[in-house]
Amino acid sequence: MCGIVGYVGPRDCTDVLISALAKLEYRGYDSAGIAVFENGKIEVAKSKGRLSDLVEKMEKEGKPQGHAGIGHTRWATHGEPSDINSHPHSGRRVTIVHNGIIENYKQIKQFLIDNERTEFLSDTDTEVVAQLLDFYYNGDPIRAIRRTLHEVRGSFALGIVFADRPETIYAVRRESPLIVGQGKGEAFIASDVPAILKYTKDYYLLEHNEIVILKNGSASFCTMHGRVIDKELKTADWDEDSAEKGGYPHFMIKEIHEQPTAVKMTVTPRIEDGLPDLSECGITPETLKDINNVFIVACGTAMHAGMVGKYVIEKLARVSVTVDIASEFRYRNPLIGKGDLVIIISQSGETADSKAVLRLVKETEAKTLAIVNVKGSSIAREADMVIYTHAGPEIAVASTKAYMVQLAVMYLFAFELAYAKGRIDEAKCRDLTDQLIKMPAIIEKTVNSVVDDCQYISTKLISTSSLLYIGRGLDYALSMEGSLKLKEISYIHSESYAAGELKHGTISLITEGMPVIAVATQNTLLEKTISNIEEVKARGAMTVVICDEEADIGEEAADYLIRIPKIAEMLMPMVATVPMQLLAYYTSVNKGNDVDRPRNLAKSVTVE
Repeated sequence: MCGIVGYVGPRDCTDVLISALAKLEYRGYDSAGIAVFENGKIEVAKSKGRLSDLVEKMEKEGKPQGHAGIGHTRWATHGEPSDINSHPHSGRRVTIVHNGIIENYKQIKQFLIDNERTEFLSDTDTEVVAQLLDFYYNGDPIRAIRRTLHEVRGSFALGIVFADRPETIYAVRRESPLIVGQGKGEAFIASDVPAILKYTKDYYLLEHNEIVILKNGSASFCTMHGRVIDKELKTADWDEDSAEKGGYPHFMIKEIHEQPTAVKMTVTPRIEDGLPDLSECGITPETLKDINNVFIVACGTAMHAGMVGKYVIEKLARVSVTVDIASEFRYRNPLIGKGDLVIIISQSGETADSKAVLRLVKETEAKTLAIVNVKGSSIAREADMVIYTHAGPEIAVASTKAYMVQLAVMYLFAFELAYAKGRIDEAKCRDLTDQLIKMPAIIEKTVNSVVDDCQYISTKLISTSSLLYIGRGLDYALSMEGSLKLKEISYIHSESYAAGELKHGTISLITEGMPVIAVATQNTLLEKTISNIEEVKARGAMTVVICDEEADIGEEAADYLIRIPKIAEMLMPMVATVPMQLLAYYTSVNKGNDVDRPRNLAKSVTVE
């Protein structure tokens, strides 16, 4: 839940490291630091706070000058945010940056104290690894790294420099993502591609327990046993501009406006002659016919996309679907086997709990399907089948366009599954697919038509301490995401409830003026939902209703209405999610929050 960068080449290393770390700020962090070879010695600069605090500190105290070094943005896991706990951390001859968690650091720390009387300066697990590397270092970096890998447990990526190996960087990964950039006469390591796009689009994927050595502007690879590896050079299919704000005040609002394009890029290549065609993803009608049960496993926003998928798959394909949170699924000894399909949804493809589920399922006879946004990510590579969403880079921590394209893929999959099993005929499948093809234009229309209402209503939410989202059926699945989006960036306590459950306890929470946001897009359930809205309004709630442009919602039910284009009920979640995203965004803006980097959150959760 932090960022690693490294550079070897002719440029000013400090400038490159700071620039690269700036591209990883979206991942969340509370401190930053760099280590640079200067005149053959390792010079470290680090600071609690934002990257700008580090830059300001270096302007006062002097910045390291050199052509090779490593950098880091830290999100505290062991030890509070402080200058001392910030990375990099050093032993006598070794300095490292670290992403992830070392599970057995206490035992290793005691071992080092018992054997070397090592003095530890910080409270971090990272310093323990630096000291262990130093303990095993006898002049052979690969041997020291190998011995250390044998000792440590956990999920991590390491960037390492040895004091007697100037102008050289070593890196290794276990679970946590790390890529290696290759430019002309220069080489990089980074936790994510945006960090290096300013300098190169060419990169290698570092695999589990592989070691990379950056020297003389190029990268070489070996296994932890020292065997040399030849790796495939990949090219990023998006550029630096696509990772910039493009004139918008925040990445989140930019990404909301990018949703029509993202849906089009995701859906259009998967349509052949008016029907869904997922064969490029390893999914054929033959494989779909054999599916008996579907399990959708994900975390956070991705899990909410899975909830929508459950409703649609069960309705159309009549296949039983279980949706589970990854961190729960992996520990409850799930009943899965032959004939089952487990769908793992993850924007990054590196979500720790979701990866663990995938590996658990691979030990059974069930098949696995990954729905991810990052090509070459761990989940994508290890699943039996993969559907890539084409959202492009999503920088804001609060997911918007990644969620939207996950919904689009859920619909495509449901349509093809239902058709393959004979639950819907060709005409019905063509009609549903045609409506999905039209979604980009409808989403764009919705963004433009509801923005003013959302801006105004958000001013009514900023002073509340708590609110509720309610809905029925698909609207309930959608309200979960609306509630999450609001709480994670506005810091207002928000919960979603099935509207029919209100009288089973939740309605006791309603107080005078408390906002209740009702999603009411399912006309077959509209009367019942309106009754629930009237119940909370009668008890003093301020009600905001999201409904289609033709819905008959009386003044006695709604204080504020947000009307969206009317389309087929089944596809309404792709439209109704837009005002909920905008409500969350403008509420956060009006409260003066850091919209793109909400407190305590990170974009890619690579630890449990």
